[in-house]
Amino acid sequence: MVIKIICIKNSRELKLMKEACVISARALEVAGKAVAPGVTTAEIDREVRKYIESQGAKPSFLGYGGFPSSACISVNGTVIHGIPGSLVIKEGDIVSIDVGAYLNGFHGDNAATFPAGKISPEAQRLIDTTRESLYEGINAAQAGNRIGDISSAVQRYVEARGYSVVRQFVGHGVGANLHEDPSVPNYGTPGRGPRLLPGMTLAIEPMVNAGTPDVEVLEDGWTIVTADGKLSAHFEHTIAITPDGPVILTLP
Repeated sequence: MVIKIICIKNSRELKLMKEACVISARALEVAGKAVAPGVTTAEIDREVRKYIESQGAKPSFLGYGGFPSSACISVNGTVIHGIPGSLVIKEGDIVSIDVGAYLNGFHGDNAATFPAGKISPEAQRLIDTTRESLYEGINAAQAGNRIGDISSAVQRYVEARGYSVVRQFVGHGVGANLHEDPSVPNYGTPGRGPRLLPGMTLAIEPMVNAGTPDVEVLEDGWTIVTADGKLSAHFEHTIAITPDGPVILTLP
């Protein structure tokens, strides 16, 4: 039997965590502004690390489980965990960037998908749907609800628009550790799973594919790609559950 321990943060801890989350959010802004045709993913990663360290924080992902970079940068059919390198971004690409910062003993974690120059209407619709599904999930994150209410809200929104949610990778609790209980899937049944209590902090992160939900892991052991080669988008916020509704901590 596996016993899951969900950490509840007090007001002091939430205040400290908010500082890490703001740095994460601003680092994601820096990354998004750097996305352009002709730029390499390694150049974007360097800008992310430079910004986070300039704020006295540490990149959450650097060295995590052996990950070699400060940001996960995933282009087109790469879903998550893309390793920055010599890949040159092209006009029309969509670029998903996941960034975390560690400060005062807490992590902030967020992600977004950015267009490189002019993208196709189909790619824009995928991005819009994924972003909107994140807010559907956040709106369901009310104290007294359950994890399944978040999960089903994301799934319903995505599938109603003809897309699929990735099932092999999910959102998660976040706080003193980058990944904590509970898991927050992007699919599920309303009214199921752990109850949402004030002081819980969650990273809600829809990963949405234009085609099949199936994914594959590349030989590097990190990079996750769509099984059919079609586009994927990714958005994420760290939120806190409060008696007055969910509060997004990763706002710049």
